[in-house]
Amino acid sequence: MFKLIKTEDNARRGVFSTVHGDFQTPAFMNVATAAAIKGGLSADDLGTVGCQVMLCNTYHLHLRPGDELVRELGGLQKFTGWDGPTLTDSGGFQIFSLAKMRKITEDGAEFASHIDGSRVSMTPEASMHIQSNLASTIAMALDECIENPAEYDYVKDSCDRTVRWLVRCKNEMQRLNGSDAAINKQQLLFGINQGGCYDDLRIENMKTIADLELDGYAIGGLAVGESTEQMYHVVSVVEEHMPKDKIRYLMGVGTPGNIIEAVSRGVDLFDCVMPARNGRHGRLFTRRGIINILNAKYERDASVIDDSCGCPVCSRGYTLAYLRHLFKANEVLALRHAVVHNLCFYNTLMSRIRDEIDSGTFSAFRNEYAELLDTKI
Repeated sequence: MFKLIKTEDNARRGVFSTVHGDFQTPAFMNVATAAAIKGGLSADDLGTVGCQVMLCNTYHLHLRPGDELVRELGGLQKFTGWDGPTLTDSGGFQIFSLAKMRKITEDGAEFASHIDGSRVSMTPEASMHIQSNLASTIAMALDECIENPAEYDYVKDSCDRTVRWLVRCKNEMQRLNGSDAAINKQQLLFGINQGGCYDDLRIENMKTIADLELDGYAIGGLAVGESTEQMYHVVSVVEEHMPKDKIRYLMGVGTPGNIIEAVSRGVDLFDCVMPARNGRHGRLFTRRGIINILNAKYERDASVIDDSCGCPVCSRGYTLAYLRHLFKANEVLALRHAVVHNLCFYNTLMSRIRDEIDSGTFSAFRNEYAELLDTKI
């Protein structure tokens, strides 16, 4: 499934082949939590912004509209109109984000629904069943995402439990893929490395889950309270023990600079709500840094967001003055234009990174842009 094409130091250039098509790595997955990207983007727009993989959330789709309904309508691809690869989160991040409304046991996690307060049970088997109904290309194993910092003993117990959950996920996935009811009988399973900011726990956990021979491996539990330096350190520590022939996924990260730095440490796959969320709040990514379109200095600015950008917003000449007006007037079009631009920026950045690795010039690119792209103008 994963073919490593070229490396430059630890940076990797590859291709991942799936039943729903291939995608080139390093890659950024566009986050469509509830089967749509916030900001008014459709499946057709995903192609426009250069998306290779769409990411949806298991917990949210289980609650609304219901995974059984999505299955009845043919799975995520038919339901959304997106015909490329999809990845579904396991619901594990909600163990972190809904901490005040959850209970964790050996069996799994129980939540109070953020919609109506009803109880939601998410066991490893339930997570696999929901994701099988969604028929995503890649399913994520159920894990506990732990906040940083956390007590060592709790993190260790959580890691051990997450490994036991992973074994249950693998067994259930194999059973579901072999059933007549499965829409996608070639659904893939990624395991998730946890361990907080403790090197020994991260390494032990990674070695253990690597022995399970999964389809890919993710680094989870980062960008949840630790410093940027700690995040990079954990990635470097874990990478050394990740299988070289399997795709590596850093969950929930991050800024353009974070991505460049993580690629330099051997990561292949990323996701983050940042480009869409920042866009909806008027923060736009450019090759010069990040601009806030709400600033008064853009009121009469007749230039485009980034004259080197080929997105529909920049290429069609929409000015900063007009975009600022749309935000100030609370027009929905403001959100759409901003999200389209930011997602194009991220996907174009990934394409540029791949080209730089192909050319053997990624290190120079990193030195020039890793800090600059995260600078606020």
